[in-house]
Amino acid sequence: FFSFFLSLSAPLQTSTIQRFLGCLCARIKPFRFKTPHSHLQLLHPVYLNRTATMATAPCDTQTVSNPEGLQFYDIGANMTDPMFRGSYRGSQKHVDDFDAVMSRAKMAGVDRMLVTGGNLEESIEAIALCKRYSGCFATVGCHPTRCDEFLKADGGPDAYLQSLEDLIGANRDVVRAVGEAGLDYDRLKFCTREVQLPHFQMQIDLAARTGLPMFLHMRAAGDDFLKIMQEQRQRITGGVVHSFTGTLEEMQQILAMDLYIGVNGCSLKTEDNLKVVQQIPLDRLLLETDCPWCEVRPTHAGYKYVRTKAQARKKERFEAGCLVKGRNEPALMHQVLEVVAGIRDQPTHVVAKAAYDNSISLFA
Repeated sequence: FFSFFLSLSAPLQTSTIQRFLGCLCARIKPFRFKTPHSHLQLLHPVYLNRTATMATAPCDTQTVSNPEGLQFYDIGANMTDPMFRGSYRGSQKHVDDFDAVMSRAKMAGVDRMLVTGGNLEESIEAIALCKRYSGCFATVGCHPTRCDEFLKADGGPDAYLQSLEDLIGANRDVVRAVGEAGLDYDRLKFCTREVQLPHFQMQIDLAARTGLPMFLHMRAAGDDFLKIMQEQRQRITGGVVHSFTGTLEEMQQILAMDLYIGVNGCSLKTEDNLKVVQQIPLDRLLLETDCPWCEVRPTHAGYKYVRTKAQARKKERFEAGCLVKGRNEPALMHQVLEVVAGIRDQPTHVVAKAAYDNSISLFA
């Protein structure tokens, strides 16, 4: 029937065909089709319009830009994550586009980034990456949710710690911080409080011995984290509590210890989050993406301040030149900046320069 109808309707306007088929589809709405997209569904105006839009919006290499000439230091970039090689949860979804991600970062004004080491293996990978790409520096440490690696290591916790220290000693040209270290009580299923606490202390000791600042993690563990840091603060040169999502009171205690606070999309989810970020002194503020996680999403309270939008495709429909939906990357630093500047009612160039200078000061 539809083939016959379409053969007779060639002279008709597309809008007329769409209206007719729209009415027809509406009438047969109660029926369910076994295929995900039946012929009727594909002919419905919604699908016709969506297909037309997709076909007329190709990606290109200019999907990100930096018209204001801003400089960014992304202080939280998990560039060793397999997503940047096209692999998601162990499944290869598209080609390795790591070089394209790094190229977009440069185009967006990200001329420096701190590549996070989440454990010993990732720290080794981060260092290798930083020696290949200019402007990249690394952290060396073990994330609180992976602290059981200290226990599982050949030779035990002391041997694991010594491996971290040896790695730092051999690569001081690119290593800029100890971490990611801290406490995470939101995901105790990965590593218990009893395991996290002593190995956080061990990494504080490591920072004290090496003279490096700390890249710190605090999630749902404010009381223990703040108590430990208040006791140990004078032993380390400095640090940043990255991806901050805590309360105003916690933020004030962190500032009282002369530490910096890192802000990304996870820090900008709720109105309460925005009120806290609004109060961070400009000389204590650092910006980050925490990519491939913590993007600024349309559901976030801060999204209304976002002006920079980039073309993106689902990973299953990967297209060169496009960002991947749901995969954050350093080129999106502009979005974090725009939200932070927007809620503070400050010019973007003022906030960007302050955050960049702060980052250089801490990780010089």
